[in-house]
Order: sequence, then structure tokens, then C-alpha cells
Amino acid sequence: MKCELAANLLPSLVLMHSPPWCLCASSLCCYRALGWTGDPGSAGWISLWSPEAVAQVLPCPENMSGEKEEASFSVLRVYDEPEEMRTMPESSGISSWHQLDCLPGAPQLPPDPQRQHGPASQDGNEMSQMQWCLHAPDPSWPKTTQLEPGEAAGSSPGSLPGSAFGQPCSSSPPSEVQALLRAIPPVPDELVVKKQTPSGLWKVGTLRHRKRVHAMAISGSTHHVYTCGSGYIRVWDESALHAWDKPPQAQLDFEDPHNCVLTCKLSPDERSLITGGMSQTLTLWDLVPTPRVRAQLASTGPVCCSLAVSSDAHICLACFRGLVEIWDLQNQILIRKLEVPKYGSRCIDVAGNKFWTGGEDTTLYSWDLRSSERLQRHDLQHEILTITHDPSEEWVLVGLRTSNIVILHTQRTEKFKIIRQKYVHHHNLKFASCGSYFVTTQDESIHGIAAPSLQRLFQVEEPSEILCCDVSSDNRYLVTGSRNSATVYQLLY
Repeated sequence: MKCELAANLLPSLVLMHSPPWCLCASSLCCYRALGWTGDPGSAGWISLWSPEAVAQVLPCPENMSGEKEEASFSVLRVYDEPEEMRTMPESSGISSWHQLDCLPGAPQLPPDPQRQHGPASQDGNEMSQMQWCLHAPDPSWPKTTQLEPGEAAGSSPGSLPGSAFGQPCSSSPPSEVQALLRAIPPVPDELVVKKQTPSGLWKVGTLRHRKRVHAMAISGSTHHVYTCGSGYIRVWDESALHAWDKPPQAQLDFEDPHNCVLTCKLSPDERSLITGGMSQTLTLWDLVPTPRVRAQLASTGPVCCSLAVSSDAHICLACFRGLVEIWDLQNQILIRKLEVPKYGSRCIDVAGNKFWTGGEDTTLYSWDLRSSERLQRHDLQHEILTITHDPSEEWVLVGLRTSNIVILHTQRTEKFKIIRQKYVHHHNLKFASCGSYFVTTQDESIHGIAAPSLQRLFQVEEPSEILCCDVSSDNRYLVTGSRNSATVYQLLY
């Protein structure tokens, strides 16, 4: 529904210090401008909106719950050093499950020399209960509550056996427990698996694709990289990752040279690759022993914008404009076609029995994978560019046009937002398979962020905009795709 006052607006509107939204009719409806001048992330940026631009803006959802949705997000902050961590704002229903080492006065464990990044390094069991640290964004937020060690330990009833709520438990376990612990032989260090986060990265090579790299994937088992674009897919072996102008190992030419692959996904076992784009077909490739086409799945949508594959590799979801196709990859048959909002289907992701879609209409939709019923909708107020999930399939991360990152729990109601407020053209998110960090690319910038502590691990600037990225499953390589090549980084630990 267009705003009735749009025709009565002045020839141009000059808005100072305002997000890219036009407020009309006493703020009862708002419209996102399709074009503006300046950088919305900079102070004092100015938007000039002509009547033609106002006539093309997209309306917000009619329920106008944007302000309530925005207020319901807890704000997170990425920090560079451990001492920058702040106490969380006092908030009901949150303190009981938050990570205690965020809080001043909480009991501190002695540092482990093999764990280089403190709160960012956790064992595998903690991944299923990832907890994000809250930080106060500005002085206008409620004053933080300083907790004593006993209060921090007792913030969650029953979190410590035998302790009363709000009181510290006994400093030493019973003698029977001590005797049992002494009887357990120590585990050799070489058998202990510790999750690590990278301390930095090193640029080691360039893959000359010669065309725009719209999509890419890297295998952790073979360290082969697949760069996809218009006309062909190029395959690079590990020796090319440490070179600057080495030819590809193979080139897979399309039957139609004008066909363009816009999205691709490796199967969880990394033995097959599925691609989609402008050919009205999804192509399933066998990668072992050599790449070859296994099957071509005829789709009904004209352009495939995004793909998602279930963790068991049985289901593939293909996202088109206003349409999602659900495919059985084992039998190569179309299970269901689902109509979704036309401007809410740019990207897709699946975790467990749910999948998520989002796009230009600024709304994140969650769906039941079995019944295809819509479960929830979240008004994020800005265009959605990317969706991904952590390896435990417990958290979903959403990248926005403003470079903000929204974090939602897949089953509960927790919602968080990392605010950066910088307008970007391209935003990619990729969670490492180990679960201890994720990578976000925003135009020319690469950021590595520890999870759940949100410590910034590394930051790199590239000379051109990054269109796509991927992290190898063994967490050794990060590869980014850009205008005519892919850049290879080796992660340092």
C-alpha cells in the first residue's frame, strides 16, 4: 500500500542523521528509499529523495510492529581485546543462561596455555549451548548490575548442585567425590580435542577465474576449490592455493555458454556439488574421482538465487523469486513447491526441521520443513542479504544491508543484534565447521569473529568487493570470490 501523502511531498526531502526510511502520516507508515547519496554509516549523511524515488519505495508490513520487534533485540558488540568486555544490561529472562565469564566478579579459571583466546575457545559439548555475551551499546542503556561471585553462580537456579539460589556453593566437593576423581586416570594430552580459534590469516594465493566469481566452495578433505560464474566452473587443486597464477586443474564448460551459476553448495561428505543459477535447472555434480554431471533437475523458477542442503544431505532447497523448491537428492525428485513472499526469497537456509527465507521486504520467515507451514516472521527493518546457521543448528545468523548481524535461536525466543550501521552492497556469512568462530564479509572487508564471545580475531581489506566466501571444513583455508578471481587465505593458529 503506497502512502497517500507521497504525491504531496515536496520536490525533494533533505533528512539529516536519519536511517534510509521516510516517515509519513505521523509515523504510522514508513518507506525505505531505493536510492540515496552518501554513506549511511557516516555521521551527518544527507539523503535527497525526489518524488520519483518516493513513488518507488517499498512499503513496510501492515502490522507496523517494527518498533516493537527492534526493541525486542538485545544488542551485542564485537570487541578487540578481552578486557573490553562489558557487563550485560539488567534484563529479565536473559541472565540465567548467559556466559558467566562475561561478568565481573565471576569465578575465573586458570589460563590454559593451549587455549590462546580465552572465552572464544570452548570444548565440543559447550557448542550445543552457545551463549552470546551482552554488552551495553551506549550510556542510554540501563545501568549494568555488578554481580559478586556468589550471585553470578546462583543466577540460574539449579546451575550448581546443592547451592541455594543467590548463595555460593561449598568450596570443595565431598570426600567421596574427591576419591572418585583421584581414581580416574588422566587423559593423555594427545587424545584431548580442543577447539581453537584462528589468531589471524595469511594471504597465500590467487585463483585466476577470469570472470566474476558469483559462488564458490572449498573441500576440506581434498582442498579443492570450485569457482563458479558465467560459462564454466573451474577446479583448483591444493597446489594452486599457494600460487599466484597457476592454471586450474580442470574447467567444466556449460552446454550453454551464457549460463551463469549464482549459487552452489557442497554436500556434507564433500563428494558432490549442487549448483543453481540462470539455466532453470539444478545440476548435481559428482566430484570423486573426477568432476562429472550426475543429474540435472528441471526447476520451474527462472533464476535460482540461493541453495541450502540439509545436514544429512537428503534434502535440497532451491530459492527462486516467490518460490521455494524442496528436492529429494537421493531419489532426485521434486517433493514440493512452496509459494513464499516474492520479495522475501533472496536467500535461504535450513537447520533441522526448519528453514528460513528472507530478502528485500526486510522480513525473516521461518517455515516447517515437513508441512511447509509458516511458523514465524521477524521484521528486521532492513534488507536481508544472507542467512546461515552454526554447526549445532541451534543458532541462525542473518546478514543485513546495513552490515548488522541478527542472531536468533532456532527453538527459543532469544534474539540478538550486532550493530554496525554501514550500508553495504554485498554481505556474506560463513560459520566454521568447528563452531568456534564465523567469518563475515562486507563489501571489501573480511572479519573473523569468535563465537560466542564475539572477540574480533582478524580483519582484512581487499581491493575489490567480495561476492562470496567459504571456509574449508578442516578450518585451514578461507577463500573469497570477487570480480575476476578468488583469493586464498591460510588461517593461522
